[in-house]
Amino acid sequence: MAESRGRVWTGVIRVGPHRGDHRVAVRAVLSVGIPLIALLLLNRLDLAVYASFGAFAALYGRTDAPRARVRMQATAGVILVGSMLVGTALSALSTPAPVSVAVVAVLAAIVTLFAYRAQWHPPGALFAVFAAGATASFPATASTFATVVVVGGASVAWSLLVTTVFVLARRGSWARPTRPRPPIGAVAWEMTATVGIAALLAGIAGALLVGTHWYWAMVGAVAAVGGAHVTARLIRGVQRLVGTLLGVLIAAGLLTLHLPPWLVIAVAVVLQAGAELFVGRNYGIAMLFITPLALLMISLASPASPDLLLRDRVIETVIGVAVGTAVAIVSAGLRRRGTRG
Repeated sequence: MAESRGRVWTGVIRVGPHRGDHRVAVRAVLSVGIPLIALLLLNRLDLAVYASFGAFAALYGRTDAPRARVRMQATAGVILVGSMLVGTALSALSTPAPVSVAVVAVLAAIVTLFAYRAQWHPPGALFAVFAAGATASFPATASTFATVVVVGGASVAWSLLVTTVFVLARRGSWARPTRPRPPIGAVAWEMTATVGIAALLAGIAGALLVGTHWYWAMVGAVAAVGGAHVTARLIRGVQRLVGTLLGVLIAAGLLTLHLPPWLVIAVAVVLQAGAELFVGRNYGIAMLFITPLALLMISLASPASPDLLLRDRVIETVIGVAVGTAVAIVSAGLRRRGTRG
């Protein structure tokens, strides 16, 4: 038991080596920053959430060969836009929170299985859950669907262009990758079920206990059960919790400054760069950047009380990580029992 705890805490504080993360950070800054600047010039920062989620396509395939990276980003972009459309439909239909949670949980399970088969990096359904849950919480009408497709799709296209230009500038090889895809077996189904159940339970708990921003609980749970084994899941959960709590303090300082929109975008770009420099090396450190980034983007698109945002972020994250960790431990116990049987 002590040895297991030691592995968890060692994993929590370990910082991995730098492996070209600065190039990923530059791509992410351009992919996220330019769409936001365009919306600022058009005086439509209310659409910033759709642009940001579309631009997240640039975060996929950071270590893959050029052709695989572009293909993965294109596929992820389609799924992110599709996730936003699911969330928009839930909002337009005024779906009760428990029903919305159930739909997003099913989406989480489906994307998890797809990501496992396609060997996505970053793996899992975290961004899809975030995109669907956030847009489900934003007001929407019939015309919003076209807005999601246009704004989100344009951001995806811009991200693919940025990636392609970087590949050409570095004269990267476009040779077809030969990496085989893993079969859909017991591990994949266990991950799928674990993610779906954790997202569902966390979302329902968040909706019942807090009511607002319930999708943050779902995102926290998905992050906590994102690994293939219980040790990796525990490490991820602790990093998510500690990083979020410290990141909220940074966000509180930024939100109290009441920065003008152009400066919020500048700060968001810097935070995005910091997140990409560390997300592959230590998830907890990355959360110091991701947490204020998420809160700034939400406040930019839909101004709300900073106290409400900060409170919800902390409580929903605690709920999500607690539920996700509990589900991860139970899942590991059932797996060991099944192996012995």
